[in-house]
Amino acid sequence: MKNSVLIGIRRYRLPVPAVIWHGQVKQTAIHNQQTLGYLSPDHQRVRNFVVRQLPCLGQPLPPDLIARKLGLSLDLVNVILDDLERRMSFLYRNGTESVVWAYPVTVDKTPHQATLNSGESIYAA
Repeated sequence: MKNSVLIGIRRYRLPVPAVIWHGQVKQTAIHNQQTLGYLSPDHQRVRNFVVRQLPCLGQPLPPDLIARKLGLSLDLVNVILDDLERRMSFLYRNGTESVVWAYPVTVDKTPHQATLNSGESIYAA
């Protein structure tokens, strides 16, 4: 069933025609590009780094580690984390300023556990 989408209605699974879901994927990509246009390249680097590293570490990610690994100043990383968190759609930090949640992953226990292609397990946000 590669390259197909099924929609579940009660106990039935019905195929969605490719033309419909391809159109939805394209519309979502356009919408995301417009919505995320404010993200600077450094915003994107920080967010992508956090999403990739949370599953590897399996624990909150401190700003100084992010800064060191990306070659950015700690002050800049903190400004970027503040901005991403303020928008309430990309990440969340705990009381110690470490990132615990970066959509779509979290190190906090949730009912949704995911296993990545690389074999790491992480909770889904």
